[in-house]
Amino acid sequence: MSEHRFPESAGPWTQSIRLAFFALLALTLLAAGVWLFSNVRQIPADSQAVVLSFGAQQRVEGPGLLLAWPSPINDVVIVPAFDRVIEHHVTALMRSSDAQEMDFQGASSNDTLAGSGYLLTGDAGVVQLDISVFYRVRTPMAWVLQGPHVIPALDRLVERAAVAVCASRDLDTILVARPEIMGSDSNVAQLRERLRADVQHNVEQNLLRLANAGADLGITLERVTVQSTLPRATVSAFNAVLTATQQASQAVASARTDASLTRQKATQRVDQLLQISQANAQENVAKAQADTATITRLTRNHSDPDLLARIYRERIAAILAQAESVVTIAPQDDAHLILQTAGQKDTSTP
Repeated sequence: MSEHRFPESAGPWTQSIRLAFFALLALTLLAAGVWLFSNVRQIPADSQAVVLSFGAQQRVEGPGLLLAWPSPINDVVIVPAFDRVIEHHVTALMRSSDAQEMDFQGASSNDTLAGSGYLLTGDAGVVQLDISVFYRVRTPMAWVLQGPHVIPALDRLVERAAVAVCASRDLDTILVARPEIMGSDSNVAQLRERLRADVQHNVEQNLLRLANAGADLGITLERVTVQSTLPRATVSAFNAVLTATQQASQAVASARTDASLTRQKATQRVDQLLQISQANAQENVAKAQADTATITRLTRNHSDPDLLARIYRERIAAILAQAESVVTIAPQDDAHLILQTAGQKDTSTP
């Protein structure tokens, strides 16, 4: 086996320089190869590539293998394909973190944070909207040119649409603030259902105006989701009122039950007293009729003149039996007598 040897005249420094030169040459060739093939890549199926030549649009490539010159000759920007739907949650309408922290701590908000996340309705109400937009990239070049300005512009457009839609409606046409109106007015329910469509239409109109003004964002809206809520303090107050209403209803129901029970007991007591009173009345009437039966016979029976004499003879014997002595005033008159009982001296009776 042969060995490569440096000339004997080459010293150690010369050999070191040659080794460094060959290593640097290999690294340079490797870096050149990497740079040359840096824009040769695979485009995913849900994406597309915009190829820029010195900053100007050159072509748009679909999914597959992309062959392009390296930067700065060509720049490749990966853009979502048109079939890909992108979701974006609009945080500009949400309450700021500082305001949420103050709400959590129970502190009163200052003038700067008081209206954060709140939208004013047409009837001077306050509502919160949680909006998410779903869009597609319609024009890749416009998307690339707008770059980082697409999402902030979309947030501003959605925020503007939300403010305009809420200002043109009252609170009941945005969310169910008063459930009793739902059944009485069908137009209110229809307006509430059209809230999402109105927000989406407003955003689409603003996107069209930007495109006509030469500031196209390169996107098209697919759909918009809107969730409307009341502020947390309002919800707490509403829950407190609802709880108080339920407690009042329970108290009224309990009072009605107690009143019904009391009325039932009073009715039973009245019936009982009425029956006792009627029985006592019948008994007193019967006793009175028995006590006055004789007098009644005397007043009604005029055909028997000896009736009074017979009654007198029936009762005089019992009266005389209770006296210790009987003294007649006149021998021939038995209508006037003097009766004496124990403890009494003289008692006269006719």
